[in-house]
Amino acid sequence: MASSDKYFVTFPNRENHEKLFRDTFEIILKGAVFEGIQRDQPVLRFQLPECLKETLDLSLPETRISNYDQLLKYIEQVIHYSVKTAHPHFVNQLYSGLDPIGLCADWATSALNASVYTYEVAPVFTLMELEVFERMRTIVGFPPGIGDGLFCPGGSIANGYAISLSRYRKCPEIKDKGLFGQKEMVMFVSEDAHYSFKKLASFQGMGGNNVIGVKVDSRGKMDMGELRKEVENALQKGQEPFLVAATAATTVLGAFDPLEEIAAICTEYKMWYHVDAAWGGGSLMSQKRRHLLNGIEKADSVTWNPHKLLCAPQQCSAFLLKDDKIASEAHAANAAYLFQKDKFYDASKYDTGDKHIQCGRRADVFKIWLMWKAKGVEGFAAHVDHVYETAEYAVAELKNRSPRFSLLLEEPECTNISFWYIPPSLNGLDQSTEEFKQKINKVAPKIKERMMLAGTMMVTYQSIRNFPNFFRLVLQSSEVQKEDINFFLDEIEKLGIDL
Repeated sequence: MASSDKYFVTFPNRENHEKLFRDTFEIILKGAVFEGIQRDQPVLRFQLPECLKETLDLSLPETRISNYDQLLKYIEQVIHYSVKTAHPHFVNQLYSGLDPIGLCADWATSALNASVYTYEVAPVFTLMELEVFERMRTIVGFPPGIGDGLFCPGGSIANGYAISLSRYRKCPEIKDKGLFGQKEMVMFVSEDAHYSFKKLASFQGMGGNNVIGVKVDSRGKMDMGELRKEVENALQKGQEPFLVAATAATTVLGAFDPLEEIAAICTEYKMWYHVDAAWGGGSLMSQKRRHLLNGIEKADSVTWNPHKLLCAPQQCSAFLLKDDKIASEAHAANAAYLFQKDKFYDASKYDTGDKHIQCGRRADVFKIWLMWKAKGVEGFAAHVDHVYETAEYAVAELKNRSPRFSLLLEEPECTNISFWYIPPSLNGLDQSTEEFKQKINKVAPKIKERMMLAGTMMVTYQSIRNFPNFFRLVLQSSEVQKEDINFFLDEIEKLGIDL
């Protein structure tokens, strides 16, 4: 522990902190990186909130602790009771796995504690961002040598940038005058699009009612006839259509909207074209899979989250632009204490922070940059191909286990697999009846409860439109193997056979 008169100083030294660092590092390696995420270990040790609050000492003291041993115990407790998202049996969300190279970059980023808004305070990370954005834009298919990019705190904010910039292009006076006196502006998304569009439209003063959810077809893709109808309806009402946001792999069903056709409609009606490829964007790394995103190169902007399909540590979310000036024009506030115009280097090119809505911003770029250095595009492609092939195995296995399991989509496009487990008590019931739907709706939530209490795995469930609750198995960790798929289905059946 630091000497009594220096314990509060925010500066590390070997005498007082080296042992703390090494002990902490060993606890992390054991509990969160190596032993703690093996298949014979639980994914989680679930406790209800009231119990967990009693187990942990969450109170904040007035006085300091006497030694660092207690801090190490707190770290051990946090790891012990946290969900092990790197565990191969965590398939609950659109993030999982633990890339060792990305983790090293994340540790280094935290130690450097940089904020990437000016070149003078983050020179390496600024240049790194420019390089990564150029490569990502090239892979998307944007013209070389021009364009822009922003790292964002998640895909929701990236989608919010699309709303802000498309609105600015349509009505640039909004930046200074706001929405007062403006024609009512409307945007269009798939009815299965991410909820961030409604949230950010509301946040930006447009109102969620002006985000028009376009009906989807039987595969979950935006219906082009419905899109055209909704645009025409808006025009007849005297509204101003300004944006269509397509989705490249929807959150639940993993559907890819028809990007080529949406591009043509956007051109016809002079609307900004955004593609939310937060989830499916990683497929662009694979020559076998990138056809799923044909037409993305025609977009004005793209959201792409490497922390999803490419498994970079959270968070790592990019917003890519074809226009290299509009982000600065729409968002710059020219704060004189940060963005001086008379610096001795080219601040207009290298002081990138003013185009963001944030000021302070982590160097998320280092994670994907270092992973890219280690793996190359070929490594990312091998990872993506493995994940898709594992998903294809899961679909085949679910079909083999019919009628105990039933797929919502017979041929999913991405690595989302949506299905029902049908316990023996429901065998023989007409699945088109309301009775069956009410009963099957209760199955997944109960199995999920048992799963959480057992700690054996985590897979999510949900309903969508008129479909009752179903499981959504979502794959993006290349550690997940065919044997794990068998385990998932066996475990679901074991946990639900008596329902």
